[in-house]
Amino acid sequence: MDQKPKIAVIGGGVAGATAAVHLGELGIDVHLIERKNELVNGPPICHLHAGGNLYREISENQCIELLRQSIESVRLYPHTINVRPTVIAVPVSDSGTPQTIIDRLDVIKRSYSELVITDPGNKVIGEPDDYYKLYTRTDLEKLQSGVQPGNPQNMDDWVIPFARSADLSKLKFPVIVVQEYGWSVFRLGASATLDLQKLPNANLHLNSELKRIAQNGERWVLQYLVDGHESHELEVDYLINACGYETGIVDDLVAYRRKRYVEFKAAYVTEWKESEYQWPEIIFHGERGTPQGMAQLTPYADGIFQLHGMTEDITLFKGGLVASHQGSSQPALPEKLNKKLKSGWNENIARERTEKAIDFIGQYIPEFYEAHPKGLPLFGAQQIPGNDASLRASDVSFDGQRYARIEIVKGSSAYEAVRKIVQAWNLVPSWKYDQSIEELHPCITSLSPDIVEQFAIQMAVNRGYPAGLAKAVGVKESINFEKVS
Repeated sequence: MDQKPKIAVIGGGVAGATAAVHLGELGIDVHLIERKNELVNGPPICHLHAGGNLYREISENQCIELLRQSIESVRLYPHTINVRPTVIAVPVSDSGTPQTIIDRLDVIKRSYSELVITDPGNKVIGEPDDYYKLYTRTDLEKLQSGVQPGNPQNMDDWVIPFARSADLSKLKFPVIVVQEYGWSVFRLGASATLDLQKLPNANLHLNSELKRIAQNGERWVLQYLVDGHESHELEVDYLINACGYETGIVDDLVAYRRKRYVEFKAAYVTEWKESEYQWPEIIFHGERGTPQGMAQLTPYADGIFQLHGMTEDITLFKGGLVASHQGSSQPALPEKLNKKLKSGWNENIARERTEKAIDFIGQYIPEFYEAHPKGLPLFGAQQIPGNDASLRASDVSFDGQRYARIEIVKGSSAYEAVRKIVQAWNLVPSWKYDQSIEELHPCITSLSPDIVEQFAIQMAVNRGYPAGLAKAVGVKESINFEKVS
């Protein structure tokens, strides 16, 4: 094209914000249209999913794909990571075995090592040789007499709280500890916002709701309302649909049909100030959707913990997974769940589910019964494209010459999706991608971590959540989780 192309991105979640950041850093004229007043709302994000270790049911190929995408996400958003490991335990009541997880971890470890050999800049989740460590019951019992230092420096330091507090009689051994880090949804939103505000060719349209889409020759004409009443029109060369669980609505507007699922989920915010430790994230595996589904404890600052329990009484919901039908690309959630998405939660129901989540964790960590609810749940819906509801690694699909939909299930897939869009539409010379992620994104990778954190805290408080969810935790500087004998 003789002139710079103009691109509209609809939706300011992880997918849309990442698309706008990448396009903006490339110097492309990008317009990000978001209905809410801030970026990156939606389903709770708490970790990278580097290697897909929470999902026993997905293929090794998906695990390797999530590993690579997660590494790219760390490099793109360097100030959003909480550096601490993750404990993975298999309960006695579960039909699975630790060995199955270990076999797959060996594959992921080799893949991580290969990625680091190819590009040393990929070494962002610790040393490949130390990707995971195994703990027998005897190992954990020895650690029960240990004292955790104020600044944990190795796997053993991080495992001390788990060794001292978990009910080991309920677990199979070995227990596995993996270099899977936390990911802050609020610092991610803050990073993207600060970046787009600095880029002269990036246009951020908040409080802007898309109403109509028409075509003018090869171009797209968008009509949207600002603050619910002021009508605006925008004409662009390319259109990116990044509307998350509402992707099907835009598909219907442009008459491009697509099959997908939508799933409603929630995570619960609790406070447990009685614990004096710095905790790793802890995963107790279980069969999804059963009364003994996976339990997940994610630590944040100020004694704040985020909880998942993969049962219909906690994180999952009856009727919460729905598929699109022949007449529309947009799956229809039950009205009671739509009401939550539009109007928020009933306080009593929120408290009841949060207390159930506390009890769910308490069965494995009895001291956690001391925790109590702290604010509203983190919640939202996610899309899963196609016919496989277990799909976790997905990115982008195209229709026509100038329409793309970002169809990520996990936030770490967003950067790959927009990169594929740029290459498919030949928006920049191919040699651009010979540069590193840091060279391609000098603005966002050079943001001040303190300013990002301050902005993120403001975002969390504005949404009614504890500031601790936005603060950096774990080891803020680079760390080598060396093996300790």
